[in-house]
Amino acid sequence: MDAVVEATALTKRWGSTLALDGATFTVGRGVTGLLGANGAGKTTTLGMMLGLHRPDAGRITVLGRDPFTAGADVRARTGYSPEHNAMPPDVAAHDLVRHLAEVHGLPHRAAMNRASDALYEVGLGEERFRPVGTMSTGQRQRVKLAQAIVHDPSLVLLDEPTDGLDPVQREQMLELIRKIGHEFGLDVVLSSHLLHEVEQVCDSVVILDEGRTVESGRLSDLRTTTTEQELLVEVDGGPDAAAALIASLHALGAAAVCSDGVVAVALEAPVIYDMVRDALAATGVAVRRIEPRTRSLEDVFLGVSQ
Repeated sequence: MDAVVEATALTKRWGSTLALDGATFTVGRGVTGLLGANGAGKTTTLGMMLGLHRPDAGRITVLGRDPFTAGADVRARTGYSPEHNAMPPDVAAHDLVRHLAEVHGLPHRAAMNRASDALYEVGLGEERFRPVGTMSTGQRQRVKLAQAIVHDPSLVLLDEPTDGLDPVQREQMLELIRKIGHEFGLDVVLSSHLLHEVEQVCDSVVILDEGRTVESGRLSDLRTTTTEQELLVEVDGGPDAAAALIASLHALGAAAVCSDGVVAVALEAPVIYDMVRDALAATGVAVRRIEPRTRSLEDVFLGVSQ
């Protein structure tokens, strides 16, 4: 199944607040970032995926099922790490994770073993019998991650898993998420308002803004999908060679500028490739590399938010 989650015209209102406004998107395999500012509708979307909220309009399927009418089946195959810390402080991490494994249907002995395994995987093997209330914020976030994967789900939903972490803990958490998605082979939806987190670990992204989907797709595609193609041409021969190439490109009608020996050429594709080829042939400039300039996720986000 290539489509892990599919949403069509998904709408949800809380009183006078429109949390989702006809959002349409597809979540594929791998790690997908659910990106948006606070209040964009991310947590409501996760609740929809879990079958906790009925859509006011539209439709959503998770792992091929309607999560509202088949919620028990969907939740049995889904792991969830909530944004807020609601774990009982006097319960040991191992007991908490074991209990939630049993809630997902694992027998007691299997749940005990899987709880230990999950806590070891998130780096809490030596701390697993400590009460949650005595743990640091970073350790509690790891406990939430362990309980989300303890039952070997098909899909893991993570709501702001780096909230409250310092820079070192944040990098460690992102590395764990990358490991879960790329080494364990679990499909992950990472809800975050931090661009660099999504760019660092995700294969795809769904960008929400005021309850609407403003962009979605694989990051590699979004970074190169522009109406205007830009090529970077690194040349030999110093400033004189770069100046000659730029003059030739200008004569052909292409916009070009130079920075540190790299000529940036902007024009609609595929005409740009022909012009660069012709300019290079006309000037005889030696080339070290030619590559498309890709957009960062920040460029994508700012472009759709304007």
